[in-house]
Amino acid sequence: MINYYLLTKPGIIMGNLLPLAAGFLLASKGKIDFLLFFQTLLGLAFVMASACVFNNYIDRHIDEKMQRTKGRALVVGTISHVNALCFGSLLGFVGAGILFFATNLLTLGIAVIGFIVYVVLYSMWKCHTIFGTAIGSVAGAVPPVVGYCAVSNQFDLGALILFVILVLWQMPHFFAIAIYRLEEYAAAGLPLLPIEKSVFRTKIHMVFYIAAFIISASLLTFYNYTGYLYLMAATIGGLVWLGGAIRGFNSCDDAQWGRSMFQLSLLLITAICIAIPLDIVI
Repeated sequence: MINYYLLTKPGIIMGNLLPLAAGFLLASKGKIDFLLFFQTLLGLAFVMASACVFNNYIDRHIDEKMQRTKGRALVVGTISHVNALCFGSLLGFVGAGILFFATNLLTLGIAVIGFIVYVVLYSMWKCHTIFGTAIGSVAGAVPPVVGYCAVSNQFDLGALILFVILVLWQMPHFFAIAIYRLEEYAAAGLPLLPIEKSVFRTKIHMVFYIAAFIISASLLTFYNYTGYLYLMAATIGGLVWLGGAIRGFNSCDDAQWGRSMFQLSLLLITAICIAIPLDIVI
């Protein structure tokens, strides 16, 4: 059973549930429907688990080329391809069913779009285009929008800002991963920006994305969705991240620098997701 559990990439699921919770609590404005909250978390968790299983299936030939992933169940044959596809399909139907009966059609539709973008566009195209990171960032920006729309049942300016924030955060986040795992991804033949265009050019992109992220994050306060506690957390955290990106041009060890930027990005998004509900309560 542990192999089936790992096939769902639980780390990715847990990492995406925090932004979902932030979006849900932002739309709730302090009046939390805990049953709906739990149902939305559970429903999207199943949908994301399904997407990750299908991603594992599609990536099996890539995974066998990388040290970090060559021991995965679909690579070594611990789980058959048929069983994996059936497992992934079951997870997807359960998740979609929960969202259908517990939330609304808009929320379900957004979750399905995220699934399609991740499984079809990202997983199938990332070996053939340098824009795989951008495509993946769209899928990764879906969770907070799902949480928000589960409460509001409308895709309004707040939902759009959340989506933009997450897209802009994920681009440098993914670039940092690509830089500190550059050799692995190069061995797998993935056409990532630091591989195709150079690490230096990737660092320039990261600076611009982080600057845009800081601006977009401030819009939640500018349009009165959040207060100044959130704004302070987003601005200070964003500037620290931006400073790290600028220092990267003088880095002597790009792999270590990329790892530190990856860790900073995780701290930043965690701080923002915690600040949103705290700001509303306080």
